[in-house]
Amino acid sequence: MVSPSSSWFSSLRSCSKCFYNSIKLNLRSSASHTYTRCSFNALPPLPPAINAFNRNTSSFSSWWSSSLLPLALAFSAGSLSLASDSNSSLCDTRGVSLGGKDSTDFVVKGLYKKVPEELIHELKAICQDNMTMDYDERYSHGKPQHSFHKAINIPDVVVSPSSEEEVSKIVKLCDKYKVPIVPYGGGTSVEGHTLSPNGGVCIDMSLMKKVKALHVEDMDVVVEPGIGWMELNEYLEPYGLFFPLDPGPGATIGGMCATRCSGSLAVRYGTMRDNVISLKVVLANGDVVKTASRARKSAAGYDLTRLLIGSEGTLGVITEVTLRLQKLPQHSVVAMCNFPTIKDAAGVAIATMHSGIQVSRVELLDEVQIKAINIANGKNLPETPTLLFEFIGTEAYAREQTQIVQKIASKHNGSDFVFAEDPKAKKELWKIRKEALWACFAMVPNSEAMATDVCVPLSHLAELISESKKVLAASSLTCTVIAHAGDGNFHTVILFDPEKEDQRQEAERLNHLMVNAALAMEGTCTGEHGVGTGKMKYLEKELGVEALRTMKRIKAALDPNNIMNPGKLIPPHICF
Repeated sequence: MVSPSSSWFSSLRSCSKCFYNSIKLNLRSSASHTYTRCSFNALPPLPPAINAFNRNTSSFSSWWSSSLLPLALAFSAGSLSLASDSNSSLCDTRGVSLGGKDSTDFVVKGLYKKVPEELIHELKAICQDNMTMDYDERYSHGKPQHSFHKAINIPDVVVSPSSEEEVSKIVKLCDKYKVPIVPYGGGTSVEGHTLSPNGGVCIDMSLMKKVKALHVEDMDVVVEPGIGWMELNEYLEPYGLFFPLDPGPGATIGGMCATRCSGSLAVRYGTMRDNVISLKVVLANGDVVKTASRARKSAAGYDLTRLLIGSEGTLGVITEVTLRLQKLPQHSVVAMCNFPTIKDAAGVAIATMHSGIQVSRVELLDEVQIKAINIANGKNLPETPTLLFEFIGTEAYAREQTQIVQKIASKHNGSDFVFAEDPKAKKELWKIRKEALWACFAMVPNSEAMATDVCVPLSHLAELISESKKVLAASSLTCTVIAHAGDGNFHTVILFDPEKEDQRQEAERLNHLMVNAALAMEGTCTGEHGVGTGKMKYLEKELGVEALRTMKRIKAALDPNNIMNPGKLIPPHICF
């Protein structure tokens, strides 16, 4: 049997829900200022106990305002929290104020909260001398080396764990105190991945750089995340093996996993996702997860390895990586050829891929980039669009490939086709490509670079590059084009003066035009650099809101306190 009081409070809750729905309706429509009235006349008569109280109280209105109105508001709050609505949303924007759709900001604003002294003392007990609060150290970790992105805050403390156990303890403490974590590798990323907009703890992985196990017969190696890819290849060379990904100098294996990087050899060997067999990762609660066995293939359960590769530190801290290795090539030939137009050069790259030749590198540099190389290195190369190739295999096979591509190039107006087999001569040719970015800075001193990273299906590459060149040529800024032409990925290095806002805005405009052109061709805003803070604004257009909501649900499940590199990868306007 329902009491009169229960019936009355039930009606009160209904009215509260009506009031809540009217507010919600008007919040959704900023143009409307018409409010729905909720009539308290619809309530049933007051229960006898309340009527009796009313008769015995000199001022019922006073009682209503001091006692029953707060109760009504409490029930209203209950309705707010319990109301079931298919359109309700959860937006976690803690500390995030950059990177949403159509954002043009580049300084990341954060919600700073002072790190508790108790946490500092507990971190000190774990890390001992491998911890610093020195301003210069914190600043260098909070400002990426080769990125124009900035944050309003820097980390409060930098810790350098020396073991997986220490990483787990650090993460558990940060989760306990709800303090943000930013994992840090080589600091070479370009999209603001290692910014600390909310302050917090930067976990520098540079002390964890051991080779834990090398299995020569299985052609795999187990390493800690702080080892660089160049150092790893020096270690592997005596065994006749190498790791085939080659991003910028200074990149570490952990950071390469986090950003799902690739490089010039990706056209033959694939990206990071194709070359990692297994990971060990510390999750946000401090648990250590091993994602797979050492088997070359497995159909056991969810593919957690691929989930974490490219997660940019937002789901966990990588502490161990098992990598797939390759045999060092028996023989290689490096070739270079010039072209009258960028479209001719791109056309040869596409035709080479269609020919079935297993080329290991196809790199394209435009005439502006060649000019920069001439200025920086005192060379006298023809300042025209240029292709660089590498062919590997047996001596006979590599030479055969070279001759086939030479014929393809001649059909596309190629000229000055030269090739090298001598190790020193090959190194000199590849130096042209490897030092391209530094050559840009030499050509335009005191500038910063905004590097685009679009990638399109191969058939659209020539069209995208040639159309982009028209836009770049009309700009007041100096821009060069460097492309991994064999897989449709190309970079434009847009040089601008960071002290001049009009130049930064022009660089952003050019970047925006190229990204949207790539997306219109079913391409991507980032082929290998990752998202960070710089590319978040393009993800909804590329992937769709449902894909981003799915990512946010995964993030919320694995990191409910949002401590793992917050404000990166997933746009802040995405709700679920």
